[in-house]
Amino acid sequence: MSKGVSTSADKNIVDKSRSHRNTAVSKAVRTTRERLQAGPSNASGFDKELLGLHVDTMLQGAIAMPLFIILVTAVGVYLSQKLDLVAWGVTALCVNAIGVLLARRAKATDIPADKVNYWRRRFLFVQIVLGFCWAAFILQDCDTCGESDFGFYKAAALLIALAATAMSTFLLRNALLFTFVPVVVALGALTLKTGNPGYLALTIIVATLLIFLVFMTNRMHRGNVHILSVQAEKDDLIAELEVAKSMSDEARRRAEEANMAKSRFLASMSHELRTPLNAILGFSEVMSTEVLGPLNNPIYKEYTGDIHRSGQHLLDLINEILDLSRIEAGKYDLNEEAIHLVEITEDCIGMVQLRARTKNISITEQFEYGMPSVWVDEKAMRQVILNLLSNAVKFTPSGGEISVKVGWTAGGGQYLSIKDNGPGIPEDEIPVVLSAFGQGSIAIKSAEQGTGLGLPIVQAILAKHNGDFILRSKLREGTEAIAILPSKRVLQSIPAIEDAPAVERRRKSFA
Repeated sequence: MSKGVSTSADKNIVDKSRSHRNTAVSKAVRTTRERLQAGPSNASGFDKELLGLHVDTMLQGAIAMPLFIILVTAVGVYLSQKLDLVAWGVTALCVNAIGVLLARRAKATDIPADKVNYWRRRFLFVQIVLGFCWAAFILQDCDTCGESDFGFYKAAALLIALAATAMSTFLLRNALLFTFVPVVVALGALTLKTGNPGYLALTIIVATLLIFLVFMTNRMHRGNVHILSVQAEKDDLIAELEVAKSMSDEARRRAEEANMAKSRFLASMSHELRTPLNAILGFSEVMSTEVLGPLNNPIYKEYTGDIHRSGQHLLDLINEILDLSRIEAGKYDLNEEAIHLVEITEDCIGMVQLRARTKNISITEQFEYGMPSVWVDEKAMRQVILNLLSNAVKFTPSGGEISVKVGWTAGGGQYLSIKDNGPGIPEDEIPVVLSAFGQGSIAIKSAEQGTGLGLPIVQAILAKHNGDFILRSKLREGTEAIAILPSKRVLQSIPAIEDAPAVERRRKSFA
């Protein structure tokens, strides 16, 4: 048998071949949740993102460092009145240009995860070369200018370069340390060579500042890692929400398909079941009444009566199921008209009066006459009243009493109350009784078991009329069912308009 996707044009048939979708979606949810729970334990999980941010920072500040190098070179040439620093400046500019070109190439390349460390080492190598350039700058000397002036110039340029490098390379781990370790080494060597206390002080200041900036850049680096981690968690949560939404959509689609299949089944089976049931009811009634002649065996007559009652019970069950399914599907259209609630209540009491007399049950009426009509579906309201009366007669013991009231509500609506003195319903079973096919323990033990659809149909019909249904019951005290129609369903009569005196017609004058 083929297991492929159904090619039927009937879209109401549930396609079981789509069950694999939920498996993939569930796997994706589990993977995302595990990633959320585990999370990146260190910065290695974001090396690629950090490298990309470093590249963006280099490209955005590509003009800053060359301008600073040109300014340092120009001031040095002005102080020394020599062109020795020009060669240093050109070399430093070339190294910086190599770093910018490398950043542009990295920006244009989709760096795979296994090549991130390779590109990081390339950027670190450029920073090390730039560090040697700054070390060469420290070793520059000037015989013609003052020692203190040129030393102050070199110290100021070096400190500014240290701060600028720290701000531009904090996303690249250890870049600042690799850049200025050669500078510190050069300062130490220069201090040992010259014995100048100024160089010793500068070495201590630069080394201390380097340690402090390395600490601060590491903190900034961890802060960016945390930001990226939060961003990744947010993206994962969004992805999980999208996956959950897809699962929900898939479940809703399946529920809709199952509901449509149920509706099709009920619509087709209602005709298929009603046609043979009508034949069974008709022929069994003909046989039980002996229209075509007496039955020789009296047991057969009893059987035909049982067949007729069973068929009628099954037909009532089918009708109730169809009514409830139409209401749930929103296809229960109301044919509204103006009726008097008291009148249809009296008619329904007359219909169940025979059954009540058989059980010696008295029905008392307490109606408020003169109430205006209500705008409802007469057939639906009759079904509501008959269902409530039938339940009261069914569960009221012989010799009991049923009280029926019709009157005004405090909000200007109208209500119908049917109260019996039967065994009652436990309070914890009332939600069960109001659910479809739900039956209380008293109903299950009773000989007259129903379908459990009467009260849900009553509740649904009243909801279609914007009304309410209240069920009150206590054990051994009886049950009261109250159907309430809102005030907007009540048609208030408008008083007749008094005849107004005729307005005298004004004559037109033509001058």
